[in-house]
This record gives sequence, structure tokens and C-alpha cells, in this order.
Amino acid sequence: MDAQYNRNFRRPLILAHRGASQQAPENTMTAFRLAAKMGADGIELDVQLCKDGEAVVIHNFTVDETTSGSGRVKDFTLAEIQSLDAGSWYGPEFAGERIPTLAQVLHELGPRLMLNIELKAPTLRSDGLEAEAVRLVEDANMVHRVTISSFNLATLWRIHRLNRHLSTGLLYAPDQPRHLRDRWLQPLVRPNALHPRWDMIDKQAIAAAHRQGLAVNPWTCNEPEAMLRLISWGVDAIITDHPDLLYNLLHITESGEKRDKH
Repeated sequence: MDAQYNRNFRRPLILAHRGASQQAPENTMTAFRLAAKMGADGIELDVQLCKDGEAVVIHNFTVDETTSGSGRVKDFTLAEIQSLDAGSWYGPEFAGERIPTLAQVLHELGPRLMLNIELKAPTLRSDGLEAEAVRLVEDANMVHRVTISSFNLATLWRIHRLNRHLSTGLLYAPDQPRHLRDRWLQPLVRPNALHPRWDMIDKQAIAAAHRQGLAVNPWTCNEPEAMLRLISWGVDAIITDHPDLLYNLLHITESGEKRDKH
């Protein structure tokens, strides 16, 4: 989420990483619904195109790890990919879970949750993913409740060209080449938010980003001590596999602040 999302919040937003992915199969509607019940303000999800140009919600570029099928996502039609079982790999109680479309997520969850949509783009050339994602977000009237994030600079540049009102988040990680992890090309894509791995930032870096009008939304923080540190440093959102844990920590922190004031 960019800075405009959090201006009315005194705490970081809770963004459930691929939904409640420790209690349900990642990137499924069940995981997303469960995250909402756990108190998440929004969800982080991964999107790419399948063979017929439909935007589907799945992290890996193949379906092997999280479905009953085998092969590249881009080689399946929507009907084929939605015929796969996307739940049994996690547990028998989730048998029959399907890979959702971005349109389905926007329609069901968009009105009540903020969405951080990571576009999975492996090359600088576009396959049309950016245009399709923007079209779906616009059609759902969700431009001001969505952040589009990516590790791919070209993807973020295209999003900005397609709709300058859409918030964008620049993802980066310590194992990237230096020019990417140190954000040398950040001015070219003009993101609204920085999305570093949680252990790449400190209080000074967050303050510097805020002075530039940038939100800071680290990923994927799961340890209570690290969560509390990020909260105290003033991050705008925390992306986590444990939205319930973060929810409880935030409420404990808020209760302590109220007691201190009295």
C-alpha cells in the first residue's frame, strides 16, 4: 500500500502473504477468506497469464508444486488450469480447491480488503499481463484500493504508463544484482512504495523513504520480535504468512500505548 492508504491508520496494515498461507493452500480463495477472518487489512497475491490471456492467481511459473497438474502456467487454458486440484497438496480437507482468477478475487474481496497484486513477469518483454491487470482493476473500480508490485522494473514502468493513478510497489531482495537491490533505477519507474525483504531496512531507511513520500511495506516477516521492531520503526504495512499473529501483536501494542497515556 502506498502512503495515502495508511494516512488514517496509526499502525501498519496487515497484508496476508498469499492469504493465510500457513493455515490453507496459498493463493486460494480459502486462504484469502481465512486471512480476512484473522483480521488482515489486505492480501498479497501473485498473478500471471495463462495460455488464453486470462489473469490467474498463482506464484510459481509451473503448476507442479501447488496443484495436481504438471507444466507451465502459460501452457494451460483457463478451463484447463481451473480443472486442477489446488488444495490436496496442502491437506486432504482442501481437496478440490481451484486456482482463482484475478477477476474473481477483485469481485469478491476487493470491496472489503486492500489488494497487493504482485505481477509475475520473468522478462523485460511484456506478454500483456500489465494491460490485463490494469483493465481488471479499472473494471472493478478498485484503482484506489490496489497496489501493483513487481521485481520487474519494466512492469512497473508499464503500469505507470497505463494508469498513473494506480499505486505501484518496487520489490527488491538481497540476492539480486547490486543495481537492483540498491534501487539505482528507482527514479525511472517512480514507485509509490518500497517493498524490501524485511531484513533489508532499518529505522533510518524508513524515515528517509517517508521523507520522499514513499511508503515502506516489507515482506515476508513472520517472527514476533522482528514484527515489533518494524512496528516501532513506523513501517506502513507488513506482509506476513501469519496475519493472526501480527493482528494480536498490534492490539497488544495499542493496548500498551493507551495504558501509557493514562
